[in-house]
Amino acid sequence: MSEMDDLAAFAMLVEANSFTLAAQWLKTSTSQLSKRISKLEKSYGVILLHRTTRSLTLTSAGAVLLPEARALLVQRDRVRDAMAYLSESLVGTVRLTVPASVGEVFFEAVLTEFSKRYPQVQVELDLCNHFRDMRRDGFDLGIRPSVGIDQLLVAKPLLSSQELTCASPGYVAAHGCPPTPDALRMHRCLLNSHSAGREGWWVYHQNHEANRVNVRGTFASNQYSLLKKAALAGTGIARLPSYMVYNELNDGSLQWLLRDYQTPVSSLFLVHPFEGRLPRRVQVMADYLAQWFVHSAAVLEKL
Repeated sequence: MSEMDDLAAFAMLVEANSFTLAAQWLKTSTSQLSKRISKLEKSYGVILLHRTTRSLTLTSAGAVLLPEARALLVQRDRVRDAMAYLSESLVGTVRLTVPASVGEVFFEAVLTEFSKRYPQVQVELDLCNHFRDMRRDGFDLGIRPSVGIDQLLVAKPLLSSQELTCASPGYVAAHGCPPTPDALRMHRCLLNSHSAGREGWWVYHQNHEANRVNVRGTFASNQYSLLKKAALAGTGIARLPSYMVYNELNDGSLQWLLRDYQTPVSSLFLVHPFEGRLPRRVQVMADYLAQWFVHSAAVLEKL
């Protein structure tokens, strides 16, 4: 037990005026309670109570200590109430760490929809393509592929993402639509330099067979957002995560090419470092993100 616990026990003992009753309140034995009071007396070098079989009387030192002990007890209860309030209320900050390409797609929705719904919840969004130490760096939620989940994190499946082959209507009108993956060799492709550089391999599957196509292009970037902008500008053909392009495919500013061919699917997870129940402000953000990605997937299914 800490010194604060012992001071709280002292205050409750004086309130009860009985070791037996105070021990019941504290859910301990009278002998253990007596030892805690003796430990306090030894620690301060004073006698706090005169004890008889029928009564307890404060010494002058005990009378000085009692209001301080009661104040500590009240302060402890206030702290507990404050923490309970923060846990249950929709007030405070939610810190998220997510890959840049993921955060950029729901950033606007968080600014508008979520902030209107929960105006007293502040959102701190960290866009980072390497894995943060969520416990050390104080993050509440994260989005990660399975390879980024360690045993100290709680993970919930968030979405399955597929890279879709996309181009603008202007590019298709000028250069045609590749009928097969092999035809991509004749097109300008926008490459992810994180994995390919200016020349790389795009893999497609059909009828249980894999087709690896060596593609080339005049632009490469390690940021999907820039590849998306380049595709929208008609610069070439890009492979972009499905969660990034559902609006553009829906409004026609991008076209989905080679739809009969499958591309690799990857899963993303919503992770957090909490044990037990999430604070409510964090839970509503987790629920919001899950619903947002369900909606984006539903839009894609209708295309």
